[in-house]
Amino acid sequence: HSLASQGLNPYRPLSQPINFGSHMKDHINALCGLVSPQSFSLDKDRIAPKLKEWRDRIKGETPLLLLPSSTQEVSLILSYCYEHNIPMTPQGGNTGLVGGQIPQGEILISTDRLKAVRDASSLDDVLVVEAGVTLAQAQDEATKIDRFFPLSLAAEGTATIGGVLSTNAGGTAVLRYGVARDLVLGLEAILPDGRIFNGLKRLRKDNTGYDLKQLFIGAEGTLGIITAATLKLFPKLEGRSAAIVAIETPAKALSLLARAKKASGGQVEAFEIMGRFGLELVLKHIPGTKEPFNKPYQWQALIEIASATQDDSDRGLERLLETAFEQDLICDATLAQNESQRLAFWKLREEHSSAEKAEGAGFKHDISVPLSRMADFIDIGIKALESALPGIRPVIFGHIGDGNLHYNVIIPEGMRSEDFLTQRDRIGTIIHDLAHEMDGSLSAEHGLGRLKSAEALKYKDETSLALMRALRSSFDPKRLLNPNVFF
Repeated sequence: HSLASQGLNPYRPLSQPINFGSHMKDHINALCGLVSPQSFSLDKDRIAPKLKEWRDRIKGETPLLLLPSSTQEVSLILSYCYEHNIPMTPQGGNTGLVGGQIPQGEILISTDRLKAVRDASSLDDVLVVEAGVTLAQAQDEATKIDRFFPLSLAAEGTATIGGVLSTNAGGTAVLRYGVARDLVLGLEAILPDGRIFNGLKRLRKDNTGYDLKQLFIGAEGTLGIITAATLKLFPKLEGRSAAIVAIETPAKALSLLARAKKASGGQVEAFEIMGRFGLELVLKHIPGTKEPFNKPYQWQALIEIASATQDDSDRGLERLLETAFEQDLICDATLAQNESQRLAFWKLREEHSSAEKAEGAGFKHDISVPLSRMADFIDIGIKALESALPGIRPVIFGHIGDGNLHYNVIIPEGMRSEDFLTQRDRIGTIIHDLAHEMDGSLSAEHGLGRLKSAEALKYKDETSLALMRALRSSFDPKRLLNPNVFF
């Protein structure tokens, strides 16, 4: 049944599971008959892990899991579903944090079996992979031809190419290489009605009209399902140096960032900030982590630069830190002496989310603001939160180098979880209103999904909403593909 026949607003996320009616059994049999026996499952135990997201905030349901192994199978599935008005939700590695990949009664289409590496060329500096290839696998394939694929994030062992492109993921190297959409030369995608968009080119220059591939990147599976991508590769740099530095204030961190970008000639790959409380949670809950300094500091920054040789990167980082000490930008610094220590530094940063989960109930916010407003945002936000809910514990960390912070909060000590959870909307409004006032965004890299689609209506202007709705309607007038997401 179409959304309209169920009386659902096609411009708002669904609030209840879809009822397909008495014909669903026939549809399931037909869909299973379209694909190979390995490309579908009705096994509840196999399906169950795909029906909840990592934080257990959203749980879903589906009558059928489809696992197509080729572009042609994806096309057949979408064509049938479109003809028979069957809503669908696509899913990659299920690492999303806003619930866009969790079905609420729709058919679930997983890219798990789209695993092929179609091509790798050091001459073209490209890697052509299918959507189910993980980020870690893409990085390994690039290394095999002495190249580097820079998109990296904590969930890279599970997160898939299709998923990170659909959400336009950022990661740790945005400062130097850009977000996901900056790393794509071509795409193959299946439109909601089953047609194949064959845009899998590898050209750097193609000035022949709209750049259609970009429509699918960041669309969260609402305009089509990405099945393959041509990814940009870069020279593999042999030198990589990292340091954790202690800083007094976020304002000094931003001054250090400006200095680092100028002094390194663009070699800074990552510049991450960590507040004291978040670091303490990591040290408390994550085995194998240790305090980077002899005494605690309120703020830490993780800096990583890369260049052609190890000597070049080591000298460049050392010169930067010497200057930073002289200019009173940092209080202390610890340089990684080897690869294992560099990874240990990154563990302190990347385990923040796991440590928060272990500490107790919390709310996560993924905001961005201009760098010129970042220090004010952090300070004003902390004061506003403490005024709204005394004892609240902010966990502030993230990619300050590109203006993206994870501005999270943990339940006050002694407060009951059920009481704290009633404050979710109020706390979120404080943070998101402040980001909006400072020309920022309520979602920097996680997307909108089910959690933020309705809230985003508050901040989107009418012209933007009208354009997004018109675009979606032109691709999917029945609103069958990922109906829970967007407007």
